[in-house]
Amino acid sequence: MTTSPPVRPLFISFDGIDGAGKSTQRDLLTQWLTDAGHQVVLCRDPGTTEAGERIRDLLLHRKELELHPRTEMLLYMAARAQLVDDIVRPAIASGKTVLCDRYLLANIAYQGYASGIDPEDVRSVGKVTVDRVMPDLTILLDLPEDIAFPRLGKELDRMEAKGVAFMHRVREGFLKEASIYPHVATIDATQEIDAIQTAIRNAVTTRLKEMAK
Repeated sequence: MTTSPPVRPLFISFDGIDGAGKSTQRDLLTQWLTDAGHQVVLCRDPGTTEAGERIRDLLLHRKELELHPRTEMLLYMAARAQLVDDIVRPAIASGKTVLCDRYLLANIAYQGYASGIDPEDVRSVGKVTVDRVMPDLTILLDLPEDIAFPRLGKELDRMEAKGVAFMHRVREGFLKEASIYPHVATIDATQEIDAIQTAIRNAVTTRLKEMAK
């Protein structure tokens, strides 16, 4: 698909509305980077750490609990703080490449743009949470909500169960952020899997070359 990427540590997050295909594309990118000599650490946000996985269960699967968007945001932030300190920062310090399923951008889109919290307030809390550990590149898989929603199946988690209109607002939030911040690479996720992966690899290669200057 593309030439091998330079071998240097990189922190990449994957984001997009539910059903956009993040897991598939992350796994393909992991194999490509590993073949090129990168030591890859995989994580998901929220999750990965023991505390993060417990918070994830509460946030996504305890649907009997009524959670205000501010509560959701703060729980996500707590899980992320643990993830940064236990996994992400040590991995980067040891020269490894980190691929993370979601990160701060998700809260800005979901609890900010889609749920009514000022996105700048979410961003401010996030800056304290991540303590300057931000992705070198965010891969935003963009897919219309009317295509993504039918992919989700019958067992919807708390975020997915908010419906198509909510997902539309989330998507608009992602695209708004991508138009502002150059480290967000928007990839058309309506393409075939191989074409999406090619676009992702090109974005990663370009970012690595920029970082090498």
